[in-house]
Amino acid sequence: MAHRTRKRRLLGAIGVTAVATGTILATTTLPAAHAEPARAAAAGVTVRPDPSYSGERFEGWGTSLVWFANATGDYPPAIREKLYKLLFGDDGLALNIARYNIGGGNAPDVKDYLRAGGAVEGWWKAPAGTTREDVDWWDADDPGDWNKHADKTQRWWVDRIKKDITHWETFSNSPPWFMTESGYVSGNFDAGKDQLKPGSVEDFAKYLVGATERLEKAHGIKVDTLDPFNEPNTDYWGTKLGPDGEPVGGRQEGAHIGPELQQKVIRALGPVLEKSRSHAEISAMDETNPGTFATNWNSYPQDVRDLVAQMNVHTYGTGQRTTVRDLAKAADKPLWMSEVEGDWGDGQSFTDMRPGLGLAQRIVDDLRELEPKAWVFWQPVEDYDNMKPGGESAKGGNWGEIQLPFSCTSKDTLKTCPVYTNTKFDTARNFTHFIRPGDRLIKTNDTSSTAAVSRKGDAATVVHVNSATEAREVTLDLSKFGRVSSRATVTPVVTSPDGKLEKQRPVRVTGKQATLTVPAQSVTSFLVKGVAGVAKDAAELREGHTYRLTGAQSGKDLTIAGNGTGLVIRSANAADPAGQQWRVEQVRGKDNRKRYVLTETATDKRLAIRDGALVAEPDEGRRDAAAEWITSTTGDGTWTLVNAATGQLPDVSGQSTNEGASVGVWQPNSGANQRWKVTDVTNS
Repeated sequence: MAHRTRKRRLLGAIGVTAVATGTILATTTLPAAHAEPARAAAAGVTVRPDPSYSGERFEGWGTSLVWFANATGDYPPAIREKLYKLLFGDDGLALNIARYNIGGGNAPDVKDYLRAGGAVEGWWKAPAGTTREDVDWWDADDPGDWNKHADKTQRWWVDRIKKDITHWETFSNSPPWFMTESGYVSGNFDAGKDQLKPGSVEDFAKYLVGATERLEKAHGIKVDTLDPFNEPNTDYWGTKLGPDGEPVGGRQEGAHIGPELQQKVIRALGPVLEKSRSHAEISAMDETNPGTFATNWNSYPQDVRDLVAQMNVHTYGTGQRTTVRDLAKAADKPLWMSEVEGDWGDGQSFTDMRPGLGLAQRIVDDLRELEPKAWVFWQPVEDYDNMKPGGESAKGGNWGEIQLPFSCTSKDTLKTCPVYTNTKFDTARNFTHFIRPGDRLIKTNDTSSTAAVSRKGDAATVVHVNSATEAREVTLDLSKFGRVSSRATVTPVVTSPDGKLEKQRPVRVTGKQATLTVPAQSVTSFLVKGVAGVAKDAAELREGHTYRLTGAQSGKDLTIAGNGTGLVIRSANAADPAGQQWRVEQVRGKDNRKRYVLTETATDKRLAIRDGALVAEPDEGRRDAAAEWITSTTGDGTWTLVNAATGQLPDVSGQSTNEGASVGVWQPNSGANQRWKVTDVTNS
């Protein structure tokens, strides 16, 4: 979750920031930096949305409730309603997914030492006089040990938003104190050691399911997924005691749970959920970054993977997104980007464009590289007092899209408890307003743009981030669509230093293109009307066509070896291309999870994995997953091939670039030796 001490990511290409974008109901404002003088336009870019490669229906945009809901659920009605509209209203972030935190809760005799909003009440009810030393009293089957009225403030939010939410998820940051090794919910005394007691695994599963059941019954909601972990295989979560033996840190609930213990929890959780009144399925494991997620997931045996219905990953680290993308395709499971936040600035500011641009680029990168079905904020509402200079850091910070004090009382008003928004709130709406649930994400050729086709398939949206300090000319090339109406238009909606979500005049599409100029330091949603379908020649991989597969790292082609069964890389041989040309046949699947058979044309041998090796084998008409490949791309012209049976990828051994180097198989790792450029040689 949020708020470990992380280094800020500064966008070096962005200069000093712009004039005020405005705040909401703020009684004070911070000084606005002045915009740099206008410069010559930045180099133009052509953005080519391509519906031939589209995702499953996008589930939407969401938030965890947790600290802000815990802190504000008993605030005066006017303040709560203002927050509600900013988060879930049509003019606000328009969120439709919510993650409810099942609190762990420290012992009754432990004075609260967690950050404001961080002490989420547990669903247990301890006998009178219980202290932190009493750890053996709880019985999941005893109604008297449950507090069905727990956590009133976070649950006020559940009632207020339930008409807006299309997917509920419950999740845990820490087991209750009596199930932990340290006796506190802020982590083990050694942050790198497991915090859940081995003997409490079954109880923990029953606690999570019992709380989920009670939440559903009390509020009339249906929880779709339950994630028992939060960034579990990290050393972020540690408890520190002061000289008097009382805890003084960390400041939030958290628990290290290594991969082996994760497996035990999932194995315990499966049958408890199966017997419960809830229809929730397991999601896992909300790891802090894709690389650590992959480490955990690759350690899971198949029976544990089978228990996980949805894969959740955070992007606090951004490497190996495509690894997790391909793992999800191999597992044939939905993938969520289930949490991220950040600063992207240099001290608390509500006018600096850098935070807004940084968040927007993070969303673009996540959608392009992960291909998630949902994108979820950590918590868009942050504690203003913690973010101001002298709070979390000397300069303050820009976590959250909305900030207000977490110390307000029942006597406060919107004047005494002001609500602020920063530029992240503004740029986020360029995505949440115009890429909606039911739309399908499609690929683009530009790393600063993301695109989607509408639910009905009769319109498209392209969101483009211009982080430069100069204006930029953007040409939308719509030639990949099957139909471009003679009346097709593009309407820009621009967030920049000069305004937010400013809808401009529609521009007519001519020759299947439209060229527009976007301001410096801006995020623009291009609303495209009058397009539909997929052009016949749009797809890079087309049924019945033949291709060379050239290694992205080596520049050499995938080639059948001299022994007739192995695979190697060799330079392209135009005079005699035998062994290097692969015919594509789609056999099943849809969207960006289609499965293909790749058959070398001269030898009539297909690509497969047999007994752990990549082989070229005779195509004798037998169809099985070991000879089927799921293709993935970020739109850069290179592809990975995911084996439908094993989840492995063709991998140039040792990352070699040598002539004749062998090609084996390996788990996805985002390496250039696992990516292949495709060149159509059908008519050559």
